[in-house]
Amino acid sequence: MPNREVHDIDFILHGWPFKPGVIAARLIRAGDGREVLQMRVEMGVLQMEVTGRPDGEHPGGTDNCLQWLGDLARVQGETFVLDPAQCMEIDREFLQFYHRRICCLALRQFARAMADADYLLALTDFLAAHSPDQQWTLSHEQYRPLVLFHRIQAAAMVDLEANGAETAIETINQGLEQLRDVFVRFGAEEQFDQDELVSQLASMKESLRQEYKVGKTLAEQLADAVAAEEYERAARLRDEIARRRHPGPQV
Repeated sequence: MPNREVHDIDFILHGWPFKPGVIAARLIRAGDGREVLQMRVEMGVLQMEVTGRPDGEHPGGTDNCLQWLGDLARVQGETFVLDPAQCMEIDREFLQFYHRRICCLALRQFARAMADADYLLALTDFLAAHSPDQQWTLSHEQYRPLVLFHRIQAAAMVDLEANGAETAIETINQGLEQLRDVFVRFGAEEQFDQDELVSQLASMKESLRQEYKVGKTLAEQLADAVAAEEYERAARLRDEIARRRHPGPQV
């Protein structure tokens, strides 16, 4: 008979209560010393690896579905179409990477959140190219705006910490254009300005402006100059942008 005390996790659940609407996550050291991510959910605790696939599995002997199925697609060529078992494995990864991504955002592990978002965006592109049917494709494409939204948030915070608020604001601006492209692709451009994700990114951008006292970025000033046909000013701004992106040697 198994020892119930060994398998009982009541002490964990009682010491870490679940709170509806709150992402409760923590990084801990497992018994072998490796770092793992835990998330408190309503009926227990999820434990995830911080690198590779969150459940630690290796589909097809690789790190993730994209590597495994990408190898198969390269061998089979244009005839490769995902079968039901492969689709199910992709669905599993989508949920796992979602859980880890939102935990990383909550823990301010922005570089990790960004990497997980990039992976899911690449996986979404892959499945769209090899999907068995349009309905299954759309069931994943509907989450692209949310994944991209999280990616933009994480990238802006990485830039804020590394390069300052103006760079973070520009990252949000560029992300908003990527997000607009998604809306355009699916014929929903008229919904873009009213979308909640867009509103949240706009609020984030204005909060950065106010907190760090940032006016219009150089790229925003350049766009204004071009719109006003102030070409000499636009040229100076382009030069300044290029100088900042590729600074010369210090003398």
